Amino acid sequence: MADKPPDSAPLRPAVLRRSVAASAMGNATEWFDYGVYAATATYLTDAFFPGDLGTLGTMLGFAVSFLLRPLGGMVWGPLGDRVGRKAVLATTILLMAAATGAIGILPAHSSIGVAAPILLILLRVVQGFSTGGEYGGAATYLAECSTDRKRGFFGSFLEFGTMAGFVGGTAVVLVCQLAFGSEAMHDWGWRIPFLLAVPLGLTGWYLRARLDESPVFEEIADEEKSKGGLIELITTYRREILTLGGLVVALNVVNYTLLTYQPTYLQNTIGMGESTTTAMMLIGQLVMMLVLPFFGGVSDRVGRRPMWLISLVGLTVLAVPMYWLMGQGTLWAIAGFVVLGLLYVPQLSTISSTFPAIFPTHVRYAGFALGYNVSTALFGGTAPLVNEAVIEATGWTLFPAVYMVGASLVGLVAWSFLRETAGASLRGTTVPDADADADAPPLSAKVAT
Repeated sequence: MADKPPDSAPLRPAVLRRSVAASAMGNATEWFDYGVYAATATYLTDAFFPGDLGTLGTMLGFAVSFLLRPLGGMVWGPLGDRVGRKAVLATTILLMAAATGAIGILPAHSSIGVAAPILLILLRVVQGFSTGGEYGGAATYLAECSTDRKRGFFGSFLEFGTMAGFVGGTAVVLVCQLAFGSEAMHDWGWRIPFLLAVPLGLTGWYLRARLDESPVFEEIADEEKSKGGLIELITTYRREILTLGGLVVALNVVNYTLLTYQPTYLQNTIGMGESTTTAMMLIGQLVMMLVLPFFGGVSDRVGRRPMWLISLVGLTVLAVPMYWLMGQGTLWAIAGFVVLGLLYVPQLSTISSTFPAIFPTHVRYAGFALGYNVSTALFGGTAPLVNEAVIEATGWTLFPAVYMVGASLVGLVAWSFLRETAGASLRGTTVPDADADADAPPLSAKVAT
């Protein structure tokens, strides 16, 4: 393989800011859908899955969208490594917005019977397929456009978009609940938040259509090194794929338990009211969103590995006590949720700077998309379904916390194989490694300046 040049080639400041905004907007569109789906779960159950097992049906509708994510990653990832990041990102955001908006006009089970949940699941599959290329591509693009020394800070704004989408979805549902009341929400009000994804997606598409291509990708494309492909990825970069997959187990079990399943958990298990639950989630998500850039900037100074270690150990130790605390009342539920959210943020804030840097440029998009989406499909999107099924079968309300602990332990094993990449260049076709770069005099001199 070719030697890696000493430093990445970032975009001009104005162009970089536009790239950050366009990447974050796509992520916000993706997570607006998940936020709305989570906050409207009880309404979707009534509309599409009537019956004693309705909640499980709704959680299945959430989980099934993840089944196509690995396939989406296998299609979009190699395509993004060959034709470029920009074209793929402009396409995926349109697919996501269309699938989410279409849920808002679906007839209910009372109108067309079993066809209603089938159509809902099909739209979730389309959303999952497009998301399979969306997230990895946005993170890869943003990491390759950022400066090496501020990759954590700039990358955190992609997750800021994640939380903004989730918070926006939750906030829209809360406003609709307060404006229309419970009866109207169950009848038709739940549709409005899904329809709002269409203009949000079109705005993101417009921003992305005006982007420049990643300079890191253009460099190897010009040198005709962008050959990569799934075969080379799987045969040459198994350690990197498994490391990423293990970290994603921890990341997504916590994410989808804490941010997606939580409204259902609080309403069904603790008996918290609809509006109170939505407001509590909104408070916790806002706190997490506001501290994301701070934690991203800290990772540029102390490294990615220490951030992940603190988060994984903290969640392992405190997940069970904080879930017990949530059962003691509304204020305690808010406190427990905020504590777990802040422990999770060191992971969330560094995804976009940690995961793309695991792979070299010519397989970066495909490696991120494949490793991330396979692990997410198995352990992320299924988390709400697993949590609900176990609680229904056993009555063990602390199971979600124990599930998070187990996932964090898996993450700690993967963490032991994670290379430190803070400050490392992402250019070229060798695996980024800050420790290896530090041993090279030209690069160490460059980084020290």
